[in-house]
Amino acid sequence: MKAFRQGLREHGYIEGKTIIIEYRYAEGKPDRLPHLASDLVRLKVNAIVVAGGEATLAAKNATKVIPIIMASASDPVGSGLVASLARPGGNITGSNSLDPESGGKRLELLKEVVPGISRVAAIGYNANPDYKLQLREIEDAAQALKLQLQVVEVRESNDFDGAFRAAKKGRAGAVNILTSAFLAAHRKKLVESAEKSRLLVIYASDQFVEAGGLMSYGRSQVDNYRRAATYLDKILKGAKPADLPVEQATKFEFVSNLKAAKQRIG
Repeated sequence: MKAFRQGLREHGYIEGKTIIIEYRYAEGKPDRLPHLASDLVRLKVNAIVVAGGEATLAAKNATKVIPIIMASASDPVGSGLVASLARPGGNITGSNSLDPESGGKRLELLKEVVPGISRVAAIGYNANPDYKLQLREIEDAAQALKLQLQVVEVRESNDFDGAFRAAKKGRAGAVNILTSAFLAAHRKKLVESAEKSRLLVIYASDQFVEAGGLMSYGRSQVDNYRRAATYLDKILKGAKPADLPVEQATKFEFVSNLKAAKQRIG
């Protein structure tokens, strides 16, 4: 949100003076999203900025008129949020945060850290709209890297400890956490479960590293949210979401927690 507000300032908006932001958070409870989206529609806001595919879908179901800006959503075409990246149609546009190669890159990084690794677990939130797509891509990457892949699904935060126990029981040498707004919302608890398991874990966002995780590789959250402010500026000046192409993520970051690294791998 700091990056989003910074982007607004770059376009001349001052929160509380020239623009008012109504904040709504699901607090890691996806079932709250439809109500929150409907609440914003009742307020007749000029635009809705959302994070993640689940929130975008909730906003889409709540309104076909109010512009919706995706600060981050994986595979908006595959999940039916927009018609195409070049011509999204409807009232949704923003950033496509899914990169087909990032999941494979995380597996490559795990092999570099643990050269003899042969088996990796992938933990994902199975209610995520693009869960199956992410899984398919990481399965292809694992096959290319000659890694055995163990898939572990979670449905709620209470599943985290069990998921890492399952990965350990399956003799996984490391764990790759799939992208999900739900997992990001519960990142502290997820990282705590990972630390208890003593398994080597790589995440898709630096949010997890800031929460104490070992390392991450993925799109820049800061860049995506700053770009969301640019979309909002264009829409408030009269542009239609249907005419604004969805942008592909272009900035990716590898982030490591040196303190965690010293404790884990010396």
